[in-house]
Amino acid sequence: MIKIEKEKIVVGISGGIDSSVALILLKKQGFSPIGVSLKFSVWRDKKNLLKENVCCLEKSFEIAKKICQKFEIPYFIFSAEKEFEKKVINYFISEIKKGKTPNPCIICNEKVKFQKLLEIAKKLKAPYIATGHYARVKFNKKEKIYQLLRGKDKKKDQSYYLCFLNQKILKHTIFPLGNLKKEEVKKLAEEFGIKDFFKKESQDLCFVARKSLPYFIEKFIGKKPGKIINEKGEVLGEHKGLHFYTLGQRKKLKIPGGPFYVIGFDRKRNLLIVSKNKKDLYKKEIFVSPFHFISKKPPRKKIEILCKTRYKQLLKRAILFPPKKGKIKIVFKKSCLSPTPGQFAVFYKNDICLGGGIII
Repeated sequence: MIKIEKEKIVVGISGGIDSSVALILLKKQGFSPIGVSLKFSVWRDKKNLLKENVCCLEKSFEIAKKICQKFEIPYFIFSAEKEFEKKVINYFISEIKKGKTPNPCIICNEKVKFQKLLEIAKKLKAPYIATGHYARVKFNKKEKIYQLLRGKDKKKDQSYYLCFLNQKILKHTIFPLGNLKKEEVKKLAEEFGIKDFFKKESQDLCFVARKSLPYFIEKFIGKKPGKIINEKGEVLGEHKGLHFYTLGQRKKLKIPGGPFYVIGFDRKRNLLIVSKNKKDLYKKEIFVSPFHFISKKPPRKKIEILCKTRYKQLLKRAILFPPKKGKIKIVFKKSCLSPTPGQFAVFYKNDICLGGGIII
């Protein structure tokens, strides 16, 4: 009897419930999975409450290893620390210096995580990679392109974070959880006998604790105190540097008589502008640059899209205009709350993620 070798697939496993269930599902579907954990760098400072990167805690690696052993799956840990520091942490610092609000997860997925998994898959002669993201990939036979689709679970859909992935990556990528809801994944974890491995998921940035972020910014950028004013120009208090704040921010302003919201910045005069009126944060149109279309084909005429300017935001109807002088204009049907420079606007046509761009 001839033994048929199952198709190899490199699965990025963090030690969390989603990637673990994805790994086991692929095994049960007939693949020959190889569990791979990527080790990312962390800001090493006594003021950082994170001792390790939350994406690759030693405890998480131990869980990943135990699960792979339980299901007789090969397991490896690969370092991506240099790439992560160069392409993600340095990007994060650079954007804050420019007065923008960065999104390191999208950059990490595009430039580090998926690229590294593909590199490892090539070395291990595996034609596919997989992760535990809630998203889907579909090949459009008519257009002969790979499309990124929203996950079935709209509350957990993570296509927003994958909007800068390209055709080369999507061609080799499988998302086993794309057609599942979170509750179904939890039930599968129970059926597979691994539910007790997992605790509450972290809400920190992966390389610095949110509570430590002001220390991180101060360490790499420093302080530059100035005045806080309202829309009438009246001085209400002092700030320690415009780079410590973001549009729409309400907390840590330390102004009596609030709540106040950050509505703008006067960088020439180093002024932080605030208002009690949340309506001042709504914008009808935005521009994005750089931008990325998954199909590699920007529209030649204006098109109707659905758009969100942050992960947890509901999709909003908008018009997307063709690129002009390296940037794209997006006009919302109804004003959008606090679109923030540095954050990503992600465009959709129904369930298809068309791509995204950085808000300027």
